Amino acid sequence: MNPFTFQVPSNILFESGASKKVAELAAEFGAQRILLVTDRGVRDAGLTRAAEDALKAAGRDLVLFEDVVADPPSNVIERAVALCRDERIDLVLSIGGGSALDTAKLVAYLAKSGDQLDDIYGVGLAKGERLPLLLVPTTAGTGSEVTPIAIVTTPTTEKKGVVSPRLLPNWAILDPELTVGLPSHVTAATGIDAMVHAIEAYTSRHKKNPMSDQLARQALALLSQNIREVCRNGANLEARSQMLLGSMLAGMAFANAPVAAVHALAYPIGAIFHVPHGLSNALVLMGVLRFNLPAAGSLYAELAPIIDPGANGLSTDEAAKRFVDGLAAICRDCKVPASLAEVGVRESDLPRLAEDAMKQTRLLVNNPREVTYADAFAIYSEALDGKQRQATV
Repeated sequence: MNPFTFQVPSNILFESGASKKVAELAAEFGAQRILLVTDRGVRDAGLTRAAEDALKAAGRDLVLFEDVVADPPSNVIERAVALCRDERIDLVLSIGGGSALDTAKLVAYLAKSGDQLDDIYGVGLAKGERLPLLLVPTTAGTGSEVTPIAIVTTPTTEKKGVVSPRLLPNWAILDPELTVGLPSHVTAATGIDAMVHAIEAYTSRHKKNPMSDQLARQALALLSQNIREVCRNGANLEARSQMLLGSMLAGMAFANAPVAAVHALAYPIGAIFHVPHGLSNALVLMGVLRFNLPAAGSLYAELAPIIDPGANGLSTDEAAKRFVDGLAAICRDCKVPASLAEVGVRESDLPRLAEDAMKQTRLLVNNPREVTYADAFAIYSEALDGKQRQATV
């Protein structure tokens, strides 16, 4: 067996209503002044109320930063860091989607370590201290609450990652009740994102390992079996719970067996056209999977029965194709947009998208098949009019 490392947060709490317990968890660190990192939409929806009430009842001083935006720009992160230092914060709490959680990770690290954001892009460059960190996701998608990764949009609209164990939180707090009100289109996009995490972890070229494999398989089962239901009936708390658990398990998987070309091609779509990350993934997913079939077909065949029990007993090639078709059917059933054109991409934009995708070397190196500029351009071209949703057989 090949050697591997595996890192996860030290503490996880999964419970309906768990966000009410942030005050007692913060007390473990003797924290008096707490920075809440979120966005206005999440706070206006009342998703931070239980936590805020609990902290105020416990006599904690709460400082609010609610200026998080999707695909967090570096200047927003730096403003939050400055606020954190000025207010002499003891602990950082984030309640929100992946952008809020990623922002909070970097704020907790930069405010304590004194490092500059520009100096820690890449893998393992953040080595200093950070403030105590509690993360509470409000979507079943990014898995950011259990990953040592934060994604930043630079002033040139390039997406860069900071990867370091220092970004793992002290507590990941999963409260399914916070996901019940998610609109169907957000539920679908974030759910597809989580499924991509599981798939790319299972097929990751360099760091695939037995633990990430098991987590990826379990995550894919939970997500694929519940995503249609939560898109139809968002009030189903049990299905929401299964999705949130699946998202977390997928996050653990890809945190240790990193994602690849789907994410590499999705990042420029999000950065340039401000398309939500999960939807960006869905728009290129089928094209990347079909491109990878010659190199990853046997692994897709192993995953196929999880998506489609009818794939049991089929040949490797047939099962792999059934896997791709099964994912396309999930996207269609959940009404995920089928083409780049639907999100404002034009044919003239494809060269820039392909050029920016090729900059994602941290991700592309993990893909089971090497991706060239011409390959990326071809996948974007296929996705432009939605042809990628056509069946493979």
